[in-house]
Amino acid sequence: MKSSKTIVALVGILAMLWVSSCVPARKYEDLLERRQSCEDQNMELRRENEEMLTQNNELKRMRDDLKEQVEVLRKDTTETGMIKRRLESNYDRLLRTYEILLDQNEKLLEGKELETNQILARLQETQEDLHKREDELRRATAQMEEKEKNLNELNQRLQLSAQELQVKEARVNELESILARQDSTVQALRRTVSNALLGFEGQGLTVEIKNGKVYVSLEESLLFASGSTTVDQRGVSALRELAKVLERNPEINVLIEGHTDDVPLRPGSAIRDNWDLSVLRATAIVRILLQNSQIEPQRLTAAGRGEFMPIDPAKTTEARRKNRRTEIILTPKLDDLFQIIQSN
Repeated sequence: MKSSKTIVALVGILAMLWVSSCVPARKYEDLLERRQSCEDQNMELRRENEEMLTQNNELKRMRDDLKEQVEVLRKDTTETGMIKRRLESNYDRLLRTYEILLDQNEKLLEGKELETNQILARLQETQEDLHKREDELRRATAQMEEKEKNLNELNQRLQLSAQELQVKEARVNELESILARQDSTVQALRRTVSNALLGFEGQGLTVEIKNGKVYVSLEESLLFASGSTTVDQRGVSALRELAKVLERNPEINVLIEGHTDDVPLRPGSAIRDNWDLSVLRATAIVRILLQNSQIEPQRLTAAGRGEFMPIDPAKTTEARRKNRRTEIILTPKLDDLFQIIQSN
């Protein structure tokens, strides 16, 4: 009878543990998807920034080409204008000569026939030359009008390109400014965290920047006994120092990721597997960070990676020691970047 009661009690405990682990797992999956979306948007924004820099350079090159074309057309227009004015002058001179010859012809009609014929021949030549000059003048005028039209079109294209270039440059400058502020924030955060945890670095704690985020990595030996989810006193001290930094930086989101090695847990353990162990450890750290602090709980996310993201995949004791760790990932909020993405 005692054995039966014991089995019933164990089944009840396992059922409670199973129910309690489902909720964090679903919440973790949702948060993980949101985190991945943020990372994808950040990468897309950086790619878009690079593409816009390329477009910006291409627009500058096009603008320079258009300026050269405008300058050539200006020179051509100036030369055509000079030719037109010269032709107009020749035309006026020939017209005056023609009028003089007409006047002389009228006077000579009464004179000798030979002289009259000579004058008529000269008059015919002059008239033909005059028609030729008129044709040249019309062609020159048409050419100049066409070049002026092309010049106006190029000026309009140049203005549009300049406007587009200004818009692109403004967007690139805005993105670069936000990214620079983000990088500056991350660098300052790393220094602040390193200074706050200075006494723990070299004792199983490291602080570094990866992918625009600050990673605080704590080895198992600094926080937990083997297979345990209870943080020891030295780990509690380190986490409370970190909590002070997070209180002063409310714009930072925090992801706590538990990692284990690939050694299975002992049969009969209250913790089912390494997934369960990594999640419970992350949750334990969240509770310590929130304890006696003003940190908003919605800034914190607890996640478990189990043995599936090892630092060292080797099957050695040293490799497994490295893999048993907790990573606290600090990410500046990207609200400004998201607003730019949504506005476009």
